[in-house]
Amino acid sequence: MITAFLLRSLDRRISVAVALLLAIAILVPILNLATGPSHPLHIPTYIMALFGKYLTYALLALALDLVWGFCGILSLGHGAFFALGGYAMGMYLMRQIGSRGVYGDPVLPDFMVFLNWKELPWFWYGFDQFWFAALMVLAVPGLLAFVFGWFAFRSRVNGVYLSIITQAMTYALLLAFFRNDMGFGGNNGMTDFKDILGFNIQADGTRASLFSATAIFLALSLTIASAIVRSKFGKVLVGVRDAESRTRFLGYRVEHFKLFTFVVSAMMAGIAGALYVPQVGIINPGEFAPANSIEVVIWTAVGGRGTLIGPIIGAILVNGGKTIFTGLFPEFWLFALGGLFVAVTLFLPKGVVGTVSHYFAKRKSVAEAAPPAVQEDGVEPKIQAAE
Repeated sequence: MITAFLLRSLDRRISVAVALLLAIAILVPILNLATGPSHPLHIPTYIMALFGKYLTYALLALALDLVWGFCGILSLGHGAFFALGGYAMGMYLMRQIGSRGVYGDPVLPDFMVFLNWKELPWFWYGFDQFWFAALMVLAVPGLLAFVFGWFAFRSRVNGVYLSIITQAMTYALLLAFFRNDMGFGGNNGMTDFKDILGFNIQADGTRASLFSATAIFLALSLTIASAIVRSKFGKVLVGVRDAESRTRFLGYRVEHFKLFTFVVSAMMAGIAGALYVPQVGIINPGEFAPANSIEVVIWTAVGGRGTLIGPIIGAILVNGGKTIFTGLFPEFWLFALGGLFVAVTLFLPKGVVGTVSHYFAKRKSVAEAAPPAVQEDGVEPKIQAAE
C-alpha cells in the first residue's frame, strides 16, 4: 500500500530522476569492479568515492529544500543534523576497530585511551551493533529537530529570527564537540576506521557498495519528498510558505505541519551524514561549522529552491566546481562561491532548474495562446489524415 502511494506521487521528472539514480547505483560499481584500469569505460575508485560524497551532499540539499522550498523555513542548522548522523556512524565504526587500534584496547577507542579514560561512557553503549547505530542516525537528529521545532514553532518564531537561532544551535554544538571531555574525540574527531558490517572499509567492493547505497537512499528520499509535497499535506505546506497567517486562519495547526516536515528533513540529513563518514573516512567538529550550513543553502539556491531535483543538481555542480577550482586557485574559492550566490540571486532567482522549467512553461503557454494558422483566403487549413 505504501509502495503504491509512493509510486503514484511521482511525476515524469521525478520518475526520470529516480530511474537515473538507480541506474547509476548499478552501473558505476559495475564499471569500477568489472573493468580493468586500461578499459575505456573504467571508473577509478577515487572518482567513484568522490561522486559518492557529492551524492551525500545532494541528499543534504534535498533535505533542506523540503523545509525551505516548500515550507518557507530557512534553516541554517542542517549541517548540525548532518554531523550528528555522521557521528552516530563514526561511533559504530570506532567500536569495530577493537584491539586493532594503536593502543590495542579492545573496548576503548584510541582517543579515549590517549586521554586516560578508564571506561566506556554510557552513551557509547550499543554502538557495537549496526542496527543500533542506524537507529541513532535517525533518532538523534530527529529528536533534536523535534525539541527545537516544538519550542520554536509554538512560539511562532519565523523568518530571519528562526534562521539565526538554527545557526546559533549549530555553533553551540560545534563548541561542545570540540571539548575533549565530551567523549567524541575533541577537535580531532574520529578516523582510522577499519570495517563496516565485517567488510574492509578500504576495499573496492565495500566502497562500491557504499556508493550504491548512497544513490539508492537518495532515490528513496527523493521519492518520499515527492510523496509529501504532492499530497494534500504538501498543498498545506505551500500555503504555510506563501501565506502562513491565512493558513492558520483557515483552521490548520501550522506548527504541526512545520514540525513534521522539519523532523523528516533532519532525519534525511542524518542519513546523508551517516553515508558521508565511511566514504570520507573521518568525522570531526568542523562539520558543525555554520559556514557548512550556509553552503547547503547556496547549493539549493543554485539548483532551484522548491523543485526537489534542483538542489540535487546544485549540490553536484557546486561541489564539482569546488573540486576543480580549489585545485587551480585554492585561495580564491570563497570569493568564487560568494560571487556565484550573488549572481544566482540577481540573474537566476529561481535557480538552474527553476529557470529552465519556467522558460519551457512560458513557451508552452505562448504556443497554446497563439491563433491558428490560416490560408490567404482566410479559411483555416484542414488537417489531412495520414494515409
